[in-house]
Amino acid sequence: MTTQAGPLNVLFLCTRNSARSIIAESIMNRDHAARFRAFSAGSDPSGEVNPMTLDLLSRLGFATTGLRSKPWEEFAEGRDGAPKLDFVFTVCDDAAGEVCPVWPGQPMTAHWGVPDPARVEGTPGERALAFADTFRMLSNRISIFASLPLASLDRISLKRRLDAIGSSNEAASGQETAA
Repeated sequence: MTTQAGPLNVLFLCTRNSARSIIAESIMNRDHAARFRAFSAGSDPSGEVNPMTLDLLSRLGFATTGLRSKPWEEFAEGRDGAPKLDFVFTVCDDAAGEVCPVWPGQPMTAHWGVPDPARVEGTPGERALAFADTFRMLSNRISIFASLPLASLDRISLKRRLDAIGSSNEAASGQETAA
């Protein structure tokens, strides 16, 4: 699929850009920085990162400086400074159903929807568990994606693999392999 020497650019999208997409951006940038550079954005950003997202990431040793909730227009084609995107993944059902801007670079896209932990009601422990579960699901999907042999897959095969990662119960539970 690619022979690019530098890291591939990945954009994670969610409506509010306060939890799921921020978590995915953080995982990709810390755990797979040698091959990928991640960004996140929202169609209707909240303007702030959910405090529970920041707490979870901090407790897990992730850098949180510079994380912010931002509009997806920052990454649209024709926008000054917008990176050429190689992959765009929606991580919420609302963003997946919206009309997206045109992305620079004709990226591969897929929907990897996970439940919104910010919508969970309950005790602080129950809410923290929802954020941890979201982190686990996204981490599993990103690990599967990062282990794909991108250079040897044609676009059609890669698209099938990307879609399968988002629809697989095994990816959500962490039991799928990239084979």
